[in-house]
Amino acid sequence: MILAIGFRVRSPRGTQFRRWASTVLSEYLVKGFAMDDERLKDPDSDYFDELLERIRDIRSSEKLFYKKVLEIYATSVDYDPKAETSGRFFQAVQNKMHWAAHGHTAAEVINSRANADRDHMGLTSWANQSKGGPPRKADVDIAKNYLEDEEIAALNRIVSAYLEFAEFQAMGRRQMTMKDWISKLDDFLRLGDRDVLTHAGKCSALTAKLKSVEEFERWRKRAIENPSPAERHFMEAIGNVKQLAKSRPKKRPN
Repeated sequence: MILAIGFRVRSPRGTQFRRWASTVLSEYLVKGFAMDDERLKDPDSDYFDELLERIRDIRSSEKLFYKKVLEIYATSVDYDPKAETSGRFFQAVQNKMHWAAHGHTAAEVINSRANADRDHMGLTSWANQSKGGPPRKADVDIAKNYLEDEEIAALNRIVSAYLEFAEFQAMGRRQMTMKDWISKLDDFLRLGDRDVLTHAGKCSALTAKLKSVEEFERWRKRAIENPSPAERHFMEAIGNVKQLAKSRPKKRPN
């Protein structure tokens, strides 16, 4: 509605709106973001720090992180996109990041915190949380979804800093193997006085996945059998609407 009116108004203000819409909105629709560079450069505002924090959180999302790590790994001389070592390399890097941030591997986090008896199954974030939707099965085997705020902040900073470091290393075009990249990661973590993971952890990824799925099914069943007050009120409202519809007198045919 606002856009329709803005494009029809014939005035200087309407012209300004159309210029803004043709740049800012088109950039947002194409790229998914639009920035006011001058406002972000203002040293008196805190918006830049907030933007950096949001970018760090996005960069450490599991899918994007996996993509960036594999892009870096692709520069290795022993890189084979079809080899299982690609997946194992990502798991090793991911676990070292988690360990440095909070002292647990990704599988250990999932295995210890997935709990059907807790609110939202122990999850602190999930895909459609901002829309008020419940957790889904795809959310429960992602370790980051169980972390507390301080743990997420630490992980985000470690991931963001490492990706910058690794990309800078890759720009040097030196021959690197998978083992070299792991060694570089360990050096990076030691430089930041972080603990370096030197073992596989106490729990396997498969065990953690099975545990999370089992707990999710228990949690979902309990949620169906014991709806929250808000869900009960919603169902009651639907029932009342249906009852009113039934009680209305039917119109007689003409």
